Amino acid sequence: MTKRNAIILAAGKGTRMRSKLYKVLHQVCGKTMVEHVLTQLEKAKIDNIITIVGFGAETVEQRLGHRTKYALQEQQLGTGHAVMQTKNLLANEDGETIIVSGDTPLFTAETFEKLFEYHEQRHAAATILTSIAPDPTGYGRIVRNDVGIVERIVEQKDATIQEQAIKEINTGVYCFDNKKLFAALSKITNDNAQGEYYLTDVIGILKQENEIVTAYKMDNFDESMGVNDRVALARANKVMRNRINTHWMREGVSMIDPNTTYIDADVKIGRDTVIEGGVVIKGHTEIGNDCYIGAGSRIIDSKIHDGVKIISSTLQEAEMHNGSDIGPNSHLRPEAEIGENVHIGNFCEVKKAYIGEGTKVGHLTYIGNATLGKNINVGCGVVFVNYDGTNKHHTNVGDHAFIGSNSNLVAPVNIAKDSFVAAGSTITDSTEQYDMAIARARQVNKENYAKKLPW
Repeated sequence: MTKRNAIILAAGKGTRMRSKLYKVLHQVCGKTMVEHVLTQLEKAKIDNIITIVGFGAETVEQRLGHRTKYALQEQQLGTGHAVMQTKNLLANEDGETIIVSGDTPLFTAETFEKLFEYHEQRHAAATILTSIAPDPTGYGRIVRNDVGIVERIVEQKDATIQEQAIKEINTGVYCFDNKKLFAALSKITNDNAQGEYYLTDVIGILKQENEIVTAYKMDNFDESMGVNDRVALARANKVMRNRINTHWMREGVSMIDPNTTYIDADVKIGRDTVIEGGVVIKGHTEIGNDCYIGAGSRIIDSKIHDGVKIISSTLQEAEMHNGSDIGPNSHLRPEAEIGENVHIGNFCEVKKAYIGEGTKVGHLTYIGNATLGKNINVGCGVVFVNYDGTNKHHTNVGDHAFIGSNSNLVAPVNIAKDSFVAAGSTITDSTEQYDMAIARARQVNKENYAKKLPW
């Protein structure tokens, strides 16, 4: 197989986005647009990928890292000029080169592979990736002769009435014989109203030189969607979201309402998991088999093992082990780890804490900076008091301990296994095994005092 190269055009600022963030760094389903393009090129087994950066070059390079080489376009003088900036890296390379924009996040590796195969089979100098647009307004049209051979690309503003009726459009993705590409680039000029060097001019030059120029028509027009403003960004998110949800349903995940289920591109979900509507799953979250994710839950960068039940709760950088459950309306914050068969009830918050197997935390409780053992009962309204105004401190609770309702455990403190904390206590000293700790004022009843009260 011939060597495959790829160029990603990612130098534009994208003023129509009206954002301080560079266009290709806007996200579609949790991943920047340029990362989507790079990921699909990697899946297509490209040997050599170069990303052309300009505005926000450092930010783009920081995001993509060493997955790609880079070329800098200091002045924005058109797409042809952008590709010229790769000359030192690519001009002497053999093989084929695909060129794709960094603001087209919906293209798939399968489409790129088909484009390469079509191009190679026809021994073409250039192949244009095209599609049939329901409404081609604004797109460059593919003009073919009476036997279907591509003659030229005509832009909307230059098209005749007959040409405007053509629905086959240029997607802006091209595959070139690499050396012929750079030979043609040396001949293009900026003799136009914008004073820019256009990549599309390469097609005309190759035609004039009697080189073979073909067009591969892909089936799915949605893939070709470019993002130039927030409206298009929302459309791209909707298309990608539908693609992601369809993939997981076909992999054995049940979704009660896919139209209101929001799953990022890098999420992984096991079979026979059920997801209700209004759920948001973001980042690099992993969800196991046989889980139940209830309506209104939000899960970010978390790991959910098998058989976990999450009801209307929020998890961020947390982990829940097999058979545990949470909710409704509870919150696992970063570094919360919930052991097997642990119950976290409603209106609880856990942060930077490990809760051991079989422990129950019923409701209205805060656990922070703590390690809890197995089979502990934590009553309603318990607070792990971990912050002294300057530093955070740790609390340990041993196996089979009982923490009565409305207790405060003031860290640093160790509650021994099998010990008992009486309800309403504020605990500042550690306990020994089998101790009962009670720390509250004795009740005093004033006889007949209620008669003196104004009500």
